[in-house]
Amino acid sequence: MHQKIRNLNKRIYVAGHRGMVGSAIVRALRQRGYTNIVTRTHAELDLTDQAQVRDFFRQEKIDEVYLAAAKVGGIHANNSYPADFIYQNLMIESNIIHQAWAHGVTKLLFLGSSCIYPRLATQPITEEALLTGPLEATNEPYAIAKIAGIKLCESYNRQYGTDYRSVMPTNLYGPGDNYHPLNSHVLPALIRRFHEAKLNGDRSVAIWGTGTPRREFLYVDDMADASIYVMELDSAAYQSNTEPMLSHINVGVGDDVTIREAAEIVRKVVGFEGEIEFDTTKPDGTPRKLMDSGKLARLGWKPKVTLLDGLEKTYGCFQNEVASVPASEPVLAASA
Repeated sequence: MHQKIRNLNKRIYVAGHRGMVGSAIVRALRQRGYTNIVTRTHAELDLTDQAQVRDFFRQEKIDEVYLAAAKVGGIHANNSYPADFIYQNLMIESNIIHQAWAHGVTKLLFLGSSCIYPRLATQPITEEALLTGPLEATNEPYAIAKIAGIKLCESYNRQYGTDYRSVMPTNLYGPGDNYHPLNSHVLPALIRRFHEAKLNGDRSVAIWGTGTPRREFLYVDDMADASIYVMELDSAAYQSNTEPMLSHINVGVGDDVTIREAAEIVRKVVGFEGEIEFDTTKPDGTPRKLMDSGKLARLGWKPKVTLLDGLEKTYGCFQNEVASVPASEPVLAASA
């Protein structure tokens, strides 16, 4: 009831179209009948280069932007390259948002991350928790950059009357995920480990920690659907459910599972018949990270894909795309 009539011919730029979220947004836009989707690879357009981004917007006459481009990585990468993470993400956001405004783009959606919230935020985490406490130290530079992206959108809205919106997803998984042995998050790590254990005939799979931490998982195609839904909300509905300086919207499923429960589902999907062992000498990480997505639910959107169905689809993609990659290390449950 809050949606606008679609103009299927408008020129839509999806920044980061090769990433997990960006590629899902492109799929979802095409499924809805949008025919004028603009993309660029990193080799074609360096988003950290102000002049290149300016020339791109000048030439392409973009109508809308989905800003899903970002430098991302796991705990190890964030700890090793903090300057890269804060600089590159700030430059990507600043260049795209400013040049979008400078070239008449009034609609933009910025995709953030749940890491923007304080390390000890009350669960479930509401949008109002932003900037109320210290961030998780291991990814503070990345989180600061993502917070800056929200504030860039809000500032251009306040000064120039644009309609730039922000969505904050919970933990995502799905086609196009990262299955790197050291840098992947918990679900892709579990998929890879169980798959390799099945192929090797292993009797057990070892997982770090106790298995008790709880995590919320959202299938990436649901995230893409939510992104388009938020982008297409009429202005009155969006503005009546947000504030000029607190305008971001959480996107999640509204509940969570333990790492143990997640591991059991992955084992079932992969078809591994051995045991699951928990190495309790290893760290668990944050006990719980659950987003409050009530605002988006009140606006009329809910996820469609269950964790089991999403993992079955994801495992199918894994088998087709990356199952031949060399063997992995034990799963770090705290990496979610």
